[in-house]
Amino acid sequence: MTYKDILVQVDDHPRARVRLELAAGLAARFQAHLIALNVRDQTLLPSHVTAQFGGDLDQFRAAGDAEAASRVMAMVESFDVPPGVTREWRDVTGPLSETVALHARYADLAVIGQAQAESSSPRLADELIMSVGRPVLVVPFAGRFPTLGRRVMVAWNGGREATRAIHDAMPLLVGAETVHVIAINPGHGMAGHGDVPGADICLHLSRHGVNAVCEHVASDDLNVGEMLLSRLADEDVDLMVMGGYGRSRLREMVLGGATRHMLDSMTVPVLFSH
Repeated sequence: MTYKDILVQVDDHPRARVRLELAAGLAARFQAHLIALNVRDQTLLPSHVTAQFGGDLDQFRAAGDAEAASRVMAMVESFDVPPGVTREWRDVTGPLSETVALHARYADLAVIGQAQAESSSPRLADELIMSVGRPVLVVPFAGRFPTLGRRVMVAWNGGREATRAIHDAMPLLVGAETVHVIAINPGHGMAGHGDVPGADICLHLSRHGVNAVCEHVASDDLNVGEMLLSRLADEDVDLMVMGGYGRSRLREMVLGGATRHMLDSMTVPVLFSH
């Protein structure tokens, strides 16, 4: 397995270039096709907002979207893609989450940004992780990342989502210097771990040529998300791989505790799969 088309969501924000750089670096590593996707978001606005503009709102939004798209396109076209990488620019209109998900389903990997804590805009990662059916690499809203996938940590709990995440991340795991597999407060039984938590999955990874080291930790003092962040710092990790856990949504996404904590507080890029 490898990544042959990588989609990166870009917008009129300074962090878009960071995402583009990471995606381009991955595309160079795998000699992949790079798709830069800009979405002119047509999510419905609250009635109290539309009332302020009357019939001019659609025209106002269209003009603003066109100006922003022009700036994004200029940024993408000015970016020097690495040798062997083909680049594609897409400028589309539609609801943000649904549109990105639609295009991401035809790529091997989607790269998006972490939502800023104070932002009132839709949390794109919440929707994509659960709906796209592809691995989603979420890039933190702060910091620079000179390496990606050199030292990787995998959150392992023996479940379906964690298994899917390892499979989806295999091209990165095979090329990593070290893959640290960590099981926190592991359970036992058919739905849990074997006699040595993490040993079976590390053996599986080693058969793929992955330099995997397993560890299991029991802690009553910290939640799983806090423990993962602590271990990321301890091991100097530059990529986290984990399953995205959540429940079906009625009006909004409800994600599991460790997933939610990591999405809110990540310090390195995180590859999620569901």
